[in-house]
Amino acid sequence: MSDRIDQLRKLLEAEPDDAFCLYGLAQEYAKLGDPQKALAYFDRTIAADPAYCYAYFHKARVLDSIDDTGAAVATLRSGLEQARACGDAHAASEIASYLDELT
Repeated sequence: MSDRIDQLRKLLEAEPDDAFCLYGLAQEYAKLGDPQKALAYFDRTIAADPAYCYAYFHKARVLDSIDDTGAAVATLRSGLEQARACGDAHAASEIASYLDELT
């Protein structure tokens, strides 16, 4: 296990719903090739902060990597709706572009 994961877990102990730490853990597990843990942490990130738009994008990438394209598309659609709702045009553009690739 990486030092970054250990550091993020310690930070998370102090604040269990910290979306930044949850997202960081999801990214680390994705890099390590552990899609199930990555997906679990992306889900926790979205639950803690539904406006954390890039969590949807990267969750979809993990889903796509394990050949769950249907779930990836559904995740991107939710993320696009959220990005538009919070006025994050950059995230909306990137999510829409990835959605176009998958559909």
